[in-house]
Amino acid sequence: MTALGVTRDGDDFVFRLFSEHADAVDLCLFDAAGERRVALSRGEVGIWEARLRSVREGDTYGYRVHGPYQPAAGHRFAPSKLLLDPYARRVAGRIHFDGPVFGYAPDADRPDDRDSSEHVPRGVIAFPTSSESDVSEAGLFARPKTPWRDTVLYELHVKGMTKLMPDVSSELRGTYLGLASEPAIAHLRALGVTAVELLPVFECVSERKVEGRGQTNYWGYNTLSYFSPAGRYATKPENAIREFRAMVAALHRAGIEVILDVVFNHTCEGDEAGPTLSFRGIDNKSYYELAPDDPRRYVDRSGCGNTLRVEHPAVLKLVMDSLRYWVSVMGVDGFRLDLATVLGVERGRFDRGAAFFDALHQDPVLGTVKLIAEPWDVTPDGFVLGHFPAPLREWNSHFRDDVRRFWNGYEKRLGPLGDRLTGSSGVFSGRGPTASINFVTVHDGFTLRDLVSYESRHNDRNGEGNRDGAGENFSANFGVEGPTDDPLVRTARARQMRAFMATLLLAPGVPMILAGDEMGRTQRGNNNAYCLDDPTSWLPWVLDATGSELLAFTRHVVALRRELSALRPERHFRDGDISWLRPDGELMAPRDWDAPEERGLMMVLHGHGPAHHGPGQLPGAVAREETSLALLINGAAWPLDFVLPPNRELIALVDTHHPLVPPPPEALADGPRLYHLESRAMALLKFVPRRAPAPQTTQGST
Repeated sequence: MTALGVTRDGDDFVFRLFSEHADAVDLCLFDAAGERRVALSRGEVGIWEARLRSVREGDTYGYRVHGPYQPAAGHRFAPSKLLLDPYARRVAGRIHFDGPVFGYAPDADRPDDRDSSEHVPRGVIAFPTSSESDVSEAGLFARPKTPWRDTVLYELHVKGMTKLMPDVSSELRGTYLGLASEPAIAHLRALGVTAVELLPVFECVSERKVEGRGQTNYWGYNTLSYFSPAGRYATKPENAIREFRAMVAALHRAGIEVILDVVFNHTCEGDEAGPTLSFRGIDNKSYYELAPDDPRRYVDRSGCGNTLRVEHPAVLKLVMDSLRYWVSVMGVDGFRLDLATVLGVERGRFDRGAAFFDALHQDPVLGTVKLIAEPWDVTPDGFVLGHFPAPLREWNSHFRDDVRRFWNGYEKRLGPLGDRLTGSSGVFSGRGPTASINFVTVHDGFTLRDLVSYESRHNDRNGEGNRDGAGENFSANFGVEGPTDDPLVRTARARQMRAFMATLLLAPGVPMILAGDEMGRTQRGNNNAYCLDDPTSWLPWVLDATGSELLAFTRHVVALRRELSALRPERHFRDGDISWLRPDGELMAPRDWDAPEERGLMMVLHGHGPAHHGPGQLPGAVAREETSLALLINGAAWPLDFVLPPNRELIALVDTHHPLVPPPPEALADGPRLYHLESRAMALLKFVPRRAPAPQTTQGST
């Protein structure tokens, strides 16, 4: 397979670019003397090539591509625009929107003929390899390979994680090396997470309207280059490759996997009014999905103006080459595919048998890493949760919404929560609980603290009239919108956060924690802080009492999850694995799941030792010799007493009403033992069979 981009062949530097519809391609090389142009020769299947020796690593370059400017036919060639190599390993410079960066003339239906080379990013000739001499390889490819059932994800932003971390040296805060530092890794290890999921780290540009407000695209979901690590997270931009690899190696040595959030659904060039930076000028008709009835326009499945045409063989190759590069050269352990439904669109609709999924499944490199799909896009038929093929796992928005609705009082039935506590078996039938990436909060939306502090979004600082961000959040404020000194409100919110965190970590599936939620981070009600590169988005490391308490609680529950294998099933529960009981100890009847007056539920996870019958048997199931677990749920606004099985040693492991030390079950003299669970609370109990004492014998007796 022909390698695109810049490669080495002996003493030759080989430049290759794909453009199916171009008439001519010029390579533009830059040095102190200015720009030098070299014409590329057209080869097979639209690949243009030049071989040179008079270049060196570190030189900057770009392309000018000649061809028709016919928007009505889908062509937008503009040779006055310098174009970034889609395979560039490094990027230098930035876009200046006040320069001639748009391919069209503002006053006519023709290309703009002003040179853009001083106003757009350029590629840098670089050859990072798996044996790069200036990078310590110790740990880079020593992958932790944590099984899915044992995985705990932690979604973070590279800059936001350490920008305010006082124990990290000032020059490293907010960088790859800051995340690789001992204090940052110590926090991750103490928390018990096994993998970090990094918000986009590819080179990107901010949208024109965002820059016009004096802001930046902080999240990074506006990709410019699919091979270049963002220089903004390095101590110096030219060190980005080396420092990114050093970060991965440090995390691997700590047993932590690195998963990248990648954006292959669209690019930063936007709609037809956007800048011409790379793909649009190289071959607009091949790289983008155009409206069939009007090729001037772009099909927009992303909500960002355009859609990358992944069903085209050359574009599919680009995506696969990028993914393999980040695994084989940069050392990462997997990917979260943003708006992944787009990647499975063929002939205008989602197809789980699309070429992209087939390529992932058979690829010898990518078939061994973690792959996660965001199972929706912005189109009316773009929500396809549960329909992605193996080996992909999926972000489970049903888990988020059902858990929020239950604890914040929007849902009066127990049924939806019961589905989530069984690993969403109805959604992922035949695939097992680990197909579900469970989450309550992510970067896009309220933080956990804000979820229990605000009933509506407060995004005024974004400059979009508070119209951006989700309007439906299933949040609650407990009577006061935002910060308060009321001790009753603060206590209720703290309990609610513990209930959310416990539900996330104790439910079957793969839990994902939003960075900072374990410390009670707030964004002051902003649920779309994509453009706020300031303390609103950065993690605080000076914690109040609520944050410190929540951090200790989260560490405790993560450790319990790791210790108790029953909380991490690889298959969905079957008959005999669990019992569903009402607070009175009786089996749940079908009507109980939908009855709004039923707010309490006990889910018993049975042990797997030999079965026996007799005293101590749990209602509705054969009792086991092994230890069993029980999740007690009280979604009511009042306390509930749960009847517990007799003849069992009972240990309370978690009670969200109590930060760390749950109370023991109450033993009643003339009745069953009870567990008193306060309102809006969850508890985890361990049942141990009570053994009969061994018979005493007298030595020498007959």
